[in-house]
Amino acid sequence: MSTSLRFRQVHLDFHTSPDIPGIGAEFDADQFAATLEAARVDSITCFARCHHGMLYYDSALNPERIHPDLKNRHLLKEQIEACHKRNIRVPIYITVQWDHYTAEQHPEWIGLDEQGCPIGTPVYEAGFYRHLCVNTPYREFLKQHTKEVLDTFEVDGLFFDIVKTVECSCKYCRDGMAAAGLDPTRASDRMSYATAMMDDFKLELSAFVRQYNEECTIFYNKGHVGVADKPAAAGFSHWELESLPSGGWGYMHFPLAVRYARNLGLDSLGMTGKFHTSWGDFHSFKNQAALEFECFNMLSLNAKCSIGDQLDPNGRISAPVYELIGAVYSQVEKKEPWCAQAKAVTDIGVLTPEEFSEKELRMPPASIGVARMLQESAHQFDIIDSESDFSRYKVVILPDRIPVSQALAAKLDAYTAGGGAVIASFESGLDKQGGEVAWSRLGIRLKADQTRDADGQLVRGKAYARGDYVDYILPQGTIGAGLPQTEHAMYLKGVEVEAQPGSELLAPVIKSYFNRSYKHFCSHRQSPSSGAADYAGVVKNGSVIYFAHPIFTQYQQNAPRWCKQLFLNALAMLLPEPLLRHEGPSTVLATLNEQPGENRWVAHLLHYIPERRSADIDIIEDVIPLYDLKISVKAAADVKSVVCVPERQPLPYTSVDGRIEFTLPKLQGHQMIAIQY
Repeated sequence: MSTSLRFRQVHLDFHTSPDIPGIGAEFDADQFAATLEAARVDSITCFARCHHGMLYYDSALNPERIHPDLKNRHLLKEQIEACHKRNIRVPIYITVQWDHYTAEQHPEWIGLDEQGCPIGTPVYEAGFYRHLCVNTPYREFLKQHTKEVLDTFEVDGLFFDIVKTVECSCKYCRDGMAAAGLDPTRASDRMSYATAMMDDFKLELSAFVRQYNEECTIFYNKGHVGVADKPAAAGFSHWELESLPSGGWGYMHFPLAVRYARNLGLDSLGMTGKFHTSWGDFHSFKNQAALEFECFNMLSLNAKCSIGDQLDPNGRISAPVYELIGAVYSQVEKKEPWCAQAKAVTDIGVLTPEEFSEKELRMPPASIGVARMLQESAHQFDIIDSESDFSRYKVVILPDRIPVSQALAAKLDAYTAGGGAVIASFESGLDKQGGEVAWSRLGIRLKADQTRDADGQLVRGKAYARGDYVDYILPQGTIGAGLPQTEHAMYLKGVEVEAQPGSELLAPVIKSYFNRSYKHFCSHRQSPSSGAADYAGVVKNGSVIYFAHPIFTQYQQNAPRWCKQLFLNALAMLLPEPLLRHEGPSTVLATLNEQPGENRWVAHLLHYIPERRSADIDIIEDVIPLYDLKISVKAAADVKSVVCVPERQPLPYTSVDGRIEFTLPKLQGHQMIAIQY
């Protein structure tokens, strides 16, 4: 079931201790809904059951779970009714794996680690994070609790929270593994079983819900959407990408996750928070510039918006919070006509290393590095997996650690034979063990002797505090454009390879005088260049370019500009006419979307700069305008107009060699430009 989501949502947390009195005592249904309406909120997720295990409605099935000091036993009912009168949707929140009351009453339902210890918050530490296993009879409790919610309320949607895949060694999981022929003593078998079990849980619960409500939205949240969610996608109506930049996700998580999720056939929703830090940060306020950027970035990446808030235990909605939210959502509302039913226009696909990890990697370093490089250079790209349709892209990138099976090698062969181009780096293109070249089109062979440390371990790709194994790349010719023609330090040693006959060596690697050790060292860090060539640094074989070093992981670690420049030079060789270019600084984010029904493309330009002003989090406080920004878009058809929207201010443009060129007089935070065909 695919659902078109509303643009301006709030996720209203209400995790409320049973030790706090007067719960909901000051709730005013009309004031609640009126405040939301004034803030232009069109959907708000409200609570049936929280992480404390408390209920916020008059439950006949589980009266013992109703918050002991809930002054208004019809709190959830009145929230729904008041919002519906104003055409505001109210999805209902139900916690799953974190529930303090249930963990206390049913310790036999708590998941166990491989040592037999309960998973999550220790008994004498504050927190409700003990992990309940849905492979226990707890699953039946959840189904009956959900049925009561469906029977009691007019349900627009269900938001099931904390639905994570966690290795579990409880009796039920051990028995299940034995029945499946798995070895519960093996971590890989425990993870394999947990993954299949959680997929089964989501599909089973969604089928159960559909017996009673065929239309409500259904989402299972674990703080990330990625490759692991595909097998159970039929149990979801849409994706919600929890990604509070100041709450541990950072500013790179959302663009990575949504560039993958938006291609899975369901509508997507981005979720940030009004909090200065993260969930539960009462009486705190995000800077408006930061909240603007986070919401406008969602629009630019084809997602609707959700802002997290937490209702005060007394039930009184915070006017200042909704003045802040309204200041942003009033702008979002004006932008919606140019965002509805929009699809990304891209020419680059980036395979995610997440697919090839036994455990879910929300933000593989190589993915962050390549995404940063591409964002900073205004390239239009998707995050994809090996099952994706490569033919949609002019260039496919394999960042640092993409092992290639026979099936993937055949798919890459067909893609390049059909005119596609590939950039691969480091161990991408090798087999799963990293010991053999698995895709011959790389045009390389491994040198017999790969550098190892004193313990016989490979040193490639490893970070050493003093740069023990640093070597140097020598940019030259086209691959070195914009860089001095001299050695450049490569802090993570590459795979030592040679160019195969017929391939072109674009840049050699120069060895240092020696590797740093107690026997011989020089100065504070790595030894300088010896001037002697060692192995191939960048190799071109037709439409395939290979980098021996993990340039994307390196860029994520400490961002050497030369790594980015070498990559962008390689990309320019394979993609001379990218979809979009601009002459602004690398802090400008630019995306290109299509609205087929409107016969137009919409370019989004954003200029907000996250700054590390504190030890803990990045901050956005100021909006720095840019002037006379020159932009060039590769035209897909004859252009009729170029207009700044929603201001409806026309821009003069010229058509040059199949590209539309125009100048934006001023970029103040976020600007959309409609290119009408």
